[in-house]
Amino acid sequence: MADTIFGKILRGEVPCHRVYEDAHVLAFLDIMPLSRGHTLVVPKEPAETLHQLSDESAAALGRALPRICRAVVKATDCTAYNLLQNNGAAAHQAVFHVHFHIIPKQGADSGLGIRWPAGKLDAADAAALVKQIAAAM
Repeated sequence: MADTIFGKILRGEVPCHRVYEDAHVLAFLDIMPLSRGHTLVVPKEPAETLHQLSDESAAALGRALPRICRAVVKATDCTAYNLLQNNGAAAHQAVFHVHFHIIPKQGADSGLGIRWPAGKLDAADAAALVKQIAAAM
């Protein structure tokens, strides 16, 4: 297990406020929440980024995330939430163990704020990129 705070939590070296656990996934409250109910969901498999995670762990996260989101929505009575997952330091990842944030929005000024500077997709570049991505799969 990687020596991150999440690895320490998974090994039982650091306590957490556990909200869900199965054989592959652990979910617990964030100790520095952006809003009430801010929950972290981590795979038990040590991987820094999502693309390094095994298909088995990724599938387990995919099964658990909707269930945990439903529980957070019901418990907090929020009207909306962000599901955030960062990969790499340049993408604002601070703990290098795959994790998802479920961040309830309980009003316009609560939770996560996002700036989205959208660009335009060039058709020729899109066609080339589709071929490259498909070939990599």
